[in-house]
Amino acid sequence: MSRLTSGHFEGLFRGEIQLIIVDEIDRLKLQHLEQLRDIDDQHHVAMIFIGMPGIEKRLARYPQLYSRIGFAHEFQKLSKDEMHHILEYKWDELGISIKKEDFSDYEALTNIMKVTNGNFRLIHRLFTQIERILEINQLTSITTAVVEAARTSLVIGRN
Repeated sequence: MSRLTSGHFEGLFRGEIQLIIVDEIDRLKLQHLEQLRDIDDQHHVAMIFIGMPGIEKRLARYPQLYSRIGFAHEFQKLSKDEMHHILEYKWDELGISIKKEDFSDYEALTNIMKVTNGNFRLIHRLFTQIERILEINQLTSITTAVVEAARTSLVIGRN
């Protein structure tokens, strides 16, 4: 991000933008946090900051910005039931019906749960790769081999 002042945003803040979502806020430098504070001062635009656990402690070191934060919410890992629900939805989204009684489907499902460990963002990223692998290889089912190929294409480590 280059050094921008609120003047650069004048055309954007004439009622057109009501919300700014900043992902990976923990990666921003102090000067960028100051820019966000300046935008808040000048335009009173709602902002959502998304970051890694503990980001509120880092932001607390910048009281001019931190004092404007209404609340912080830390997402917990998905429960087993929540993961089952989401994975069934993801299977359906790909046009594949999941059959839990089929060992191959059950094994793939269990493998995904193990690899993602309840991390919603990781489930989404993994399924993006699964979809790509299915399409490239013209496959019609999600197997442990597909899950493993998708996992190795992501930088997530090994569980």
